[in-house]
Formats: sequence, structure tokens, C-alpha cells
Amino acid sequence: MRVALTGHRVLGRNFSEAKLEGALRALVGEGADTFYCGMALGFDSLCCEILLRLREESPVKIVACVPCADQAARYSPRAREKYDSLLAACDEKIVLHEKYENGCMFERNRRMVDNCDVLLAYLESERGGTFYTVNYAKKKGKRIVFL
Repeated sequence: MRVALTGHRVLGRNFSEAKLEGALRALVGEGADTFYCGMALGFDSLCCEILLRLREESPVKIVACVPCADQAARYSPRAREKYDSLLAACDEKIVLHEKYENGCMFERNRRMVDNCDVLLAYLESERGGTFYTVNYAKKKGKRIVFL
């Protein structure tokens, strides 16, 4: 089973890392073996970190879906270092564009949904990329697991 991940860059005060880990573990228990991660700050990065830990216990594959090779160009040095480390630890990297282009983030999100069986979503706001991705998954008839 293939799972795509989507969530906000800024995690709300009600966000629970323990619930996220529990949801990822439950999906692995259902047979999830491939996870598509957009590699953005916040939710994506945290999912990647947890999946790297889970990979020590279960044979899961982490696929980095990078909208553009310069995705982390404007990150702080600390965030860039973390991004580079997570990206290097992924099993596969899909880079859609060499440089940022209008719409490349949405293109990445659609590609992840098109290739998944389940979307794991942390949606707290009815706007932005996560909202778009959830609606796209609904239109495609994908199973959505909300945190």
C-alpha cells in the first residue's frame, strides 16, 4: 500500500507528534510499505523523521517528492541542514523541476495523490496546498486518513 503525506508547514498547538506516529504505525500495520513525502518544512519533515525511525523496525520505503531542486534555497541554515539530511536518507528522490516554477508545488501534490492508495492529512485550514491536496484526493476517490 502506498501512502502520500500532506500537512501544514506550521503545526498548530493541538498537533500531536504521538498521534502522527500512531497513525503512521497503524498504516504500516495495514500493509503500507511506501510513503510519498513532499519534503516541506513542518508536517512533511516530521513525517520523514518518524518514518526513518519506523524503517528500523519495518521495511518501509520513503520517496522524497521534490517539486524543484532548489526547494530549500530560502530555508534557514539550520532548516537547510535538516532538509539535506532527511533527503539523503530517503530511499528514492523524485525531482520535478530544476528550479522553482509557478504551480510546481501543486504539481508535486497531484503526483503524490495520483500514485497513492491512501492520503494521510493534517488539515487545519481550508486554504493553501494541504486543502488543495485533500480536495484533489477526494475528487480522485482516494481514501483519506485525517489526523
